[in-house]
Amino acid sequence: MKNMIKSLVLSLIAIALFYNVTKAEDKTSEVKIKTSAVCDMCKGRIEKGLGKVEGITKSDLDVATKFVTVNYNPAKLTPDEIKTAITKLGYDADDKPASKTAYDKLPKCCKKGGHN
Repeated sequence: MKNMIKSLVLSLIAIALFYNVTKAEDKTSEVKIKTSAVCDMCKGRIEKGLGKVEGITKSDLDVATKFVTVNYNPAKLTPDEIKTAITKLGYDADDKPASKTAYDKLPKCCKKGGHN
């Protein structure tokens, strides 16, 4: 009887631990990052590019404000890593400048002043 009770208690503890780990992995956070995006083409490029980053569940760029709102799993990446991903797409991300190589490959309309 004691062994059965011990087994039951251990099973319940294992289930509780598994549940907590699973719940932690399922949690998402949200971050807003100022970009140098200027048009709807930028919006598509940034959202598509961020959609390929593991741990990002959703991104939405507001072209008028230039802020991209990113929902992500904090167990898989950090806001700084998201900013780096944006810079690798050719756009500034808050205080991080765009990768020069990626920026040079952007269409003319997506470059700073491209719509002037």
